[in-house]
Amino acid sequence: MRNVIRAALVAGIALALGACSHQVAPEEGTGGPKPPTVLKVENQGFVDMTIYVLSSGQRVRLGLAVGNTTTRFRIPDYLVGGLTPLRFLADPVGGTRMPVSDQITVSPGEEVDLVIPPH
Repeated sequence: MRNVIRAALVAGIALALGACSHQVAPEEGTGGPKPPTVLKVENQGFVDMTIYVLSSGQRVRLGLAVGNTTTRFRIPDYLVGGLTPLRFLADPVGGTRMPVSDQITVSPGEEVDLVIPPH
């Protein structure tokens, strides 16, 4: 039963990430700092999730996505340069399963949407 729930959660995250990134329009003519790269997590379940980004063999904690809320996390600039393949990990607080999303290519300044379905 636990493997069925894990597979459903992983499949849901993978489907939710399918085409869920979009480019944030840069400010014209300012020459100022680039807009941040953001992960928007919509946690539709009741369980709080610790969110990590996986890149080049390293795992970086972004923060806590509380159940039944939408939370935005800034992805550190050092993880995103050019087109960067990233994976995201949602680790349930007090749980044992650790679903990982499919790999997605992220560009600086994009907002990536991650939907964690209810179980």
